Amino acid sequence: MISMNTSNYEHLDQHFFRSGIMQAQAADFEDEFLGAKIDEDYLSYIHPHWRQYKSPAVYQHFLLGIVYTVIFCMGLMGNGLVLLAFFLNKPLRSPSNVFVANLAIFDTIMMFKLPFFVLNSVVEGQIFGKIGCDVYAMAGAYSGMGAAITNAAIAFDRYRTIAFPLDGRLGMKAALGLVAGTWLWATPFSILPFFELWSRFAPEGYLTTCSFDYLTEGQSTQIFTIVIFVWAYIIPLLLIALFYSRILSHVREHEKMLREQAKRMNVKSLSQGQGDEKSAEIKIAKVAITIVFLFICGWTPYALVAILGCFGDRGLMTPTFSMIPAVACKTVACIDPWIYAINHPRFKAEIQKMVPWLCFFAPEKKPSGGDNKSEATEAKTETA
Repeated sequence: MISMNTSNYEHLDQHFFRSGIMQAQAADFEDEFLGAKIDEDYLSYIHPHWRQYKSPAVYQHFLLGIVYTVIFCMGLMGNGLVLLAFFLNKPLRSPSNVFVANLAIFDTIMMFKLPFFVLNSVVEGQIFGKIGCDVYAMAGAYSGMGAAITNAAIAFDRYRTIAFPLDGRLGMKAALGLVAGTWLWATPFSILPFFELWSRFAPEGYLTTCSFDYLTEGQSTQIFTIVIFVWAYIIPLLLIALFYSRILSHVREHEKMLREQAKRMNVKSLSQGQGDEKSAEIKIAKVAITIVFLFICGWTPYALVAILGCFGDRGLMTPTFSMIPAVACKTVACIDPWIYAINHPRFKAEIQKMVPWLCFFAPEKKPSGGDNKSEATEAKTETA
């Protein structure tokens, strides 16, 4: 077991606050620097890198608090609607949609962090001290890593459904097993820092958010950062890329086969019928790809900040700069359910019944002819 020593921070204090202008400024204007309002027994958990910067203005805390409040309200409503639609409507409780509900649960965990951030912004620190910081960071670790591997599971499910529509669909037991696997996947690097068995959680940026410690010098921190970078970011992305590339390859082969068969039969197209079901599956896959794209946009900045803080030029890591990735990942957790619910035909229909006043879910105009067949195909897709 590897545990962090607070004496390391005392050495870093001497390094960052070495004699000269910085030390004089810190002595004369201590209340203007980050960490000035933090309890002394908690200062050892704040890396000296942050304490060399002046505290952000009150309006910066206020603006971030407003942004997070909006994200919290929209994200909680969106994820709540997806979960309600899933649990209250039996036709939606298909193996494929189990992954959607699991993603909504991880995103909801992310949303429940935001009220604590707003409280932290009010006091310009950690309102619940070390335990508050640790719980905040552990929730973010579970949510982030869980969402990453759940996106990979969704990609795997879409691949099996599209490539092997007759015998490749996942059953409910298999889907629930994969969902349990996503929680197990997120557990090691959420629990180890929480109990300080390997690395630890620490405040970052404006000291109102917490994440794993990627700033402490030493081989242990570097190894931990590399391992969690690969575990939580690289592996899920590689799995996602693998399954969606196979989906695209299968779709191309399927379309090529239909064109060749139609040519031999002297007909214009064979896409009607079997193609209707295939197009419904592809539409759902496109929605899943959109969510994956959002995941990449939301978590790539955080991954880059961690790598930069551990191996790069820390001069680029100002408190304000480091807050941007935190906002990005929470924004994605807010947008996910809206993207899926608005574009997924079955979820959209059920949510429109629950909240008809939401203009996002207004009934669509149905095209004449073949509509009943299309609806039956979508129903078959979801319940199979």
